[in-house]
Parts: sequence; structure tokens; C-alpha cells
Amino acid sequence: MVEDAPDDLVFELHNAALWGSHPYGYSILGTRDTVSGLEIRDLKELHDRAYHPGQLVVAASGNVEHQALLDVLDQTGWTAEVQRSTTLVDVPPPVPATPTTRHLQREGAQTHVVMGTDGVRHRDPRRLPFLLLSMLLGGGMSSRLFQRVREELGLAYSVFTYQSFYADTGMHGVYVATGPSTAANALDAIRAELAAVAAKGLPEAEIAMGKQQLKGQITLSLESVSARMYRAATVVLYDEPYRSLDELLALVDAITLEQVSDVAREFFDPSRMTVVSLGPEPVAP
Repeated sequence: MVEDAPDDLVFELHNAALWGSHPYGYSILGTRDTVSGLEIRDLKELHDRAYHPGQLVVAASGNVEHQALLDVLDQTGWTAEVQRSTTLVDVPPPVPATPTTRHLQREGAQTHVVMGTDGVRHRDPRRLPFLLLSMLLGGGMSSRLFQRVREELGLAYSVFTYQSFYADTGMHGVYVATGPSTAANALDAIRAELAAVAAKGLPEAEIAMGKQQLKGQITLSLESVSARMYRAATVVLYDEPYRSLDELLALVDAITLEQVSDVAREFFDPSRMTVVSLGPEPVAP
């Protein structure tokens, strides 16, 4: 199914180009060869090694009593083992490949393009300024890239930024879906917008507006029971302090103009990004 969905497949192809032989570059689903070669002993070995209390975090939210949950875990043997350490070991982060541009030919009406590179890790104090900048660039219909590439220039059907934060590094970039005749111009427009932000940062009024938008997103996300559950697990998995909603919103308010400018300069320069396109060959303007 992924192979038949170019807007999904292009992200996997970009991961492979960006991270090379590091596991971050692997397809989560595996390949036809690895899936076909799986045997019962492989699954049993994985289950024995990874799926037991010392390796897992149990998180719950919603209409649940904490002690009742602990009682159930006791009754099923989940608290019999020594609990896992939450101390993360610092290891050198993977190094992304030298920026490159690749195109994979495929028939279709659109050319799908991902341009991106490494970012900050989950525990990095710059994560919130990073999120704020990414949101202002491509986080919705009011974002810079949407307004410039789609609304003003009419060069794309869809354009947005994305990001992922891992224990030792992160990644981020821009996705755009466009016609083969407009792909080159769309990429030029995206590069120009990123380069301008990397060089000059963002005006204070725009950052203030973005803070309100980001605080609204954080507040609304906590209305989701599953989001609260994932947040509880994340605190343990990344060995981070639990923060109340008020504390999170205060951290957003504390983001400075200089922090956003520093993140833009270090991570959003288009010259450090790997570009992968999938679909009909982009036509030179």
C-alpha cells in the first residue's frame, strides 16, 4: 500500500537518502525480502528480548484510578521484575548524509518532493523554538510557505513542514506536491523562503502571533485522552520532568526572538537539506 501511495513513499525514500545505513533510514514496515524472510523464531526472539516489564512503559489516561491500575499490573506479574532505568545514555547522534538531490521516476499527475535534514533531539531546550518556527513556516493555511507557494504563486497543491524528535537527534523538512511543470519553481520558492528566514529570522510580531497559535494547539491537544496517555509515556521514555499545562504555556511565552533566529540559522538553511522527488521528472523552467 505504501508503494502505491507516493505521498507516503517519498518520505521513506527521503529517510533512506538522509540517514543512509543508519536504522533511521530503514522502512518501518521492512522490505519485501525482510518480511518474506521472517520466521516464528525471529518473532519469539524479539518478544523475549523486548516485550517484558523491564523494557516497557505502561501509560494510562482517562477514567482510570492509579492504584487500580497498579493492582491489575501486580495480579498479572508486571511488577515482579526490576523496573527499567530511565537514565538515557548519551551516544553520538547519527550524522546525516551530505546534502544531495535525487529523483525517482514514476508515472502520475503530480511530483512529490521532500527536502529536509537533521534537527534537534527531544530533550533539547530548543525544541519549542524549533516547533514555533516550523509552524510559522509551514504549519497551516496561514503559514509562510502555504501563502507564498500555493496562494500567491499557485505552484503547489499541498505544501507543509514536518518534524520528528528522537532521543539522540531529530529531523525536519518540507513536503510539496505539485505538477511536473511547476516543481522546479515551487522548490525555488521554498528555498528562497527558507533562506530568507535562515538569514534574517522572523519579525517579533509574527513570533508573538505564532506563540498564541502554538499555545492554542498545545491546549487543544490535551483534550484528547490518547494525547495525554502518550504525553505521560514520553515523560518517562525521555527522562523529562512532567510539566503542567500552565508550565508548558509559560515556556512558549518565554521563547525569544534570538532563540528563533538561532534555530533558523542553524537548521533551516536550504543548502544543508537533502531533496528527494518522486513522480514525473520536474521540467526545467
